[in-house]
Amino acid sequence: MADRVYLDWNATTPLRQEAKAAMAAAWDLSGNPSSVHSEGRSARRLVEDARNAVAKAVGGRPQDVVFLSGGTEANALALTPGLRRGAGAPVERLLVSAIEHASVLAGGRFPREAIGAINVTQAGVIDLDRLRALLADSPPALVSVMLANNETGAIQPVGDVADIVHAAGGLLHVDAIQAFGKIPFDLASTKADLVTLSAHKIGGPKGTGALVLAEGVDGLE
Repeated sequence: MADRVYLDWNATTPLRQEAKAAMAAAWDLSGNPSSVHSEGRSARRLVEDARNAVAKAVGGRPQDVVFLSGGTEANALALTPGLRRGAGAPVERLLVSAIEHASVLAGGRFPREAIGAINVTQAGVIDLDRLRALLADSPPALVSVMLANNETGAIQPVGDVADIVHAAGGLLHVDAIQAFGKIPFDLASTKADLVTLSAHKIGGPKGTGALVLAEGVDGLE
């Protein structure tokens, strides 16, 4: 068979020509973004333009965008004990849905004994009653639920999850890597405290990801 058609776009997408051209242009910049001379300022401008673009795409603030080496590292960083919002209590444990990506199931920086799993229904959607039970009368938790499942395509009710989590004094992390660029969403609609993204799912290069924090989230080193 001489010709092949690539259909595995949920795993990774081909690099878009626009992204390839932008990368080539960046390689021609010789300045260090931390330097104050013109070459350094040009490099810094490119980084900050990218930060603004990512923030705008999900309705966040540029200063709350953290660039990382991909979705796996972004998820690992998001799952950090001690995160809090405003004057709220810091999270002490982690609850993840049973169908999360391996990088979330690994638990990030949380110790194994502080991690719990949330069951899903036969439709592959998070069991909200089970979530309420796990959050009741316990220390504040960081809950991690992906927006769109990479294997089943199930869309999770993250807005409802956020209401339950926030009512219990916790925070919500949404792995939006599979949803980004495919279905409309933003920080406001998901009510998420942290959102992770990855470039190679939307025609960008492998090895590039981002963590976006909602305004007021503190405790991330």
